[in-house]
Amino acid sequence: MTRELVVKVTCGLDAPERANQGFTVAATAAASGVPVSLWLTGEAAWLAVPGRAEELVLPLATPLPDLLATVLELGSVTVCGQCAARRELTESDLLPGVRVAGASVFVEEALRDGAQALVY
Repeated sequence: MTRELVVKVTCGLDAPERANQGFTVAATAAASGVPVSLWLTGEAAWLAVPGRAEELVLPLATPLPDLLATVLELGSVTVCGQCAARRELTESDLLPGVRVAGASVFVEEALRDGAQALVY
């Protein structure tokens, strides 16, 4: 059985180091062949808007747009439905390939056999 990784990032520019850590773990796992689902909630929802990931700059860290591109290519990226709605974001406002889904989908993914969920 292949293990899956579900990573939820709950912060963005308000906590750049923590946000970058979540993206780094997700991208590293995806590049290693692990099935990855990256969830962006709260302020992290903004990072799925074109041009916004570039605003998060952290010395000595892989640029966030590169990490996000890796996960989009090799895994999946989801923005929390309520978080998107509170920010008046729809899928058309987000990077291509990013979906919007609710808590029931997160719970389903996190509780799948062989899944490991991490929250940053």
